[in-house]
Amino acid sequence: MSLEFREFLRKVGSGTHTSKGLTRQEAKTATIMMLEGVATPAQIGAFMIAHRIKRPTSEELAGMLDAYKFLGGKVAAIASDRKVLVLGSPYDGRSKTAPVSPVTAIVLAAAGIPVLMHGGDRMPTKEGLPFIEIWQALGLNWQGLSLEQVKQNLETHNLGFVYLPEHFPLAQGLVSYREQIGKRPPFATLELMWSPYQGKQLIVSGFVHPPTETNICEAFAQHEITEFATVKGWEGSVDLARSRTNIIGIQRDGNFKRLTLSARQYGFSPEEPAIATASEMAIKIISALKSEPSEYLNSVLWNCGFYLWLLGLRAELPEAIAYAQEIIDGGLAWQKLEDLH
Repeated sequence: MSLEFREFLRKVGSGTHTSKGLTRQEAKTATIMMLEGVATPAQIGAFMIAHRIKRPTSEELAGMLDAYKFLGGKVAAIASDRKVLVLGSPYDGRSKTAPVSPVTAIVLAAAGIPVLMHGGDRMPTKEGLPFIEIWQALGLNWQGLSLEQVKQNLETHNLGFVYLPEHFPLAQGLVSYREQIGKRPPFATLELMWSPYQGKQLIVSGFVHPPTETNICEAFAQHEITEFATVKGWEGSVDLARSRTNIIGIQRDGNFKRLTLSARQYGFSPEEPAIATASEMAIKIISALKSEPSEYLNSVLWNCGFYLWLLGLRAELPEAIAYAQEIIDGGLAWQKLEDLH
């Protein structure tokens, strides 16, 4: 048993009136001790559930992010002046709505935007459809690659995927605790914030609850991350919805701007494509990349248009949506998928 870790546990697990938040350094140390197995399984499980009940502070999240940056896999900077778009979506996958992020990544890559995604296998307790299974259904196996190969893919094809079990096995070692405690621990928030990329980048973090967004913004500030975006997307992802107004935060040059976007104002119906199996999703994606009309394609255009606008490839959102249509209609996105094989 770690006596040092027991003190961290006592601080966060002392109850509603007496529990205290950890300092940034304490949170970093506690996270490293959990990742490296210095803390015992009983201590780790107790900490996770106590921390969930207490709710992590932004300072604690900043310290936890320090630990992930210290021990996690690192993708070296590519030989390009263009910023890499890092998409931070929940690792526990999707169970209601069809994921659009993989297609968004392909279209943006075809437009010359490097995109880095990260995630793992099916994650307790939600066990939703993860990105890795969708990529596999498309014939792309991101497993078994070295971090150098991830960098090469990002540099050559503008698209890379960091696979948690392969590239951050210490974090993968904590996954089983989610099933045992029956709840998503604060590490689930950390996964939305973490970026393995070491160069110029724009991190986009999905979220569900407003306090989570506030903590993300404040933790990023402590890390002096001056450019990022937050998206209240479907199921906590970075996929913009069509059936409701999207709440987006954009941080640039020290200024935080709140943006609300409604797909209806840009000619899209409110219909949302439903979740499907990985193989069925692959069919939807291939159909969309071949520009075959569908509600899924409409969601793709809505999302791609937003990100093309966010990254400055078009000055106005309608122009960016039209540009996304051009990329798909011209076969560039389909060719990008072919090049990735």
